[in-house]
Amino acid sequence: MKKDAYFYYDLISPFAYLFLKARASLEARLNLIPQPIFLPGLLRLQNNRGPAEVAPKREHLYQFCVWRAKKLGIPFQFPPKHPFASAPMQRLLLQHQADWTMIEAAFDFVFKAGRDPEVEWPAFCQNIGLSIDTEKPQSDEIKTALSQRTQAAADAGVFGVPTLVVDGHVFWGLDTIEWVHEFLDNPTMFEDPEYKRARNTENPLLLR
Repeated sequence: MKKDAYFYYDLISPFAYLFLKARASLEARLNLIPQPIFLPGLLRLQNNRGPAEVAPKREHLYQFCVWRAKKLGIPFQFPPKHPFASAPMQRLLLQHQADWTMIEAAFDFVFKAGRDPEVEWPAFCQNIGLSIDTEKPQSDEIKTALSQRTQAAADAGVFGVPTLVVDGHVFWGLDTIEWVHEFLDNPTMFEDPEYKRARNTENPLLLR
């Protein structure tokens, strides 16, 4: 029986798109359960800044995405504006309990076709299998649900997207896929002295 693993994502993230396209090897070993959250809200909860807020970092990471996608053979292009306001899309995906087919169609619209879901809302909805007349979710219920999902992610130790949580261990980013496989092969990995030493390293910034 496959072990459950929770995949935290926000449509705003190009790295989540790349992770999505590279997930096949993990699906063979894990039951991947998608968890839509709101990345800007998560960053606020943790007093963190997104990469788009630091101009040199933004330029570096966006160009890195182009390079990484080419290395992986994944079709990729940025939408005309990024970051965009992803809350309506995340609420919509949560409201419809989006499965992998719908999630992949959503990411493809943004990072494969390079289109803006904020500006092209009807086309975005149609692309993920909904009516072009679908309205942006505005109910307090769905807004609260997404906020609660985001808070739960923070409580689970999630600090960015894409993140996979397996047996309570957080694996952040596309580059951790190989690490996840090694963890599955060696479930006691994090009890090794080297990992314990790394976890317990003193952080002088917290002592100020």
